[in-house]
Amino acid sequence: MSTHAHDDPQAPPAPVRRHPAGVLLVAAMAVGSVVMWLVVPVAWLWLGSHMTSSTQPSIGPYLLVLAGTVVSMVAIGKGLGALNRLHMRVTGRLRDRRAQAAWMKSMRGERRGVHDDRGVLDGVMLTSVGIALVLFGIWFFAFAGSSLPG
Repeated sequence: MSTHAHDDPQAPPAPVRRHPAGVLLVAAMAVGSVVMWLVVPVAWLWLGSHMTSSTQPSIGPYLLVLAGTVVSMVAIGKGLGALNRLHMRVTGRLRDRRAQAAWMKSMRGERRGVHDDRGVLDGVMLTSVGIALVLFGIWFFAFAGSSLPG
């Protein structure tokens, strides 16, 4: 068992500080999530559509769109994770200790207060995905029209 005070799981959480930079970082995460879910796929589809002049393209443009979208989304996701850690550091929510995963803890063990160490990125991403799904549903049912003949 550790004797360090900062490793004590029963220690009270550090106070969360309000910081103007935190608001800017949340805004940057919101913009980044919109870029990841909207701009990246549209940009890669646009690029893939301009790679061929035929109505029957080969597999190349499709693979480029697929690979480019995946790589771009992973890169943006890593950037959003870095912004989230920076936000947690600025607001005082970042802990220097490693936390034991919930599935590795004893079910019989003492119950301790749950501390939210995830940051705001989860909420930002869930909100952006929810808004994207609602907007897609509105577009699909109200504006897309039918592609069926007749």
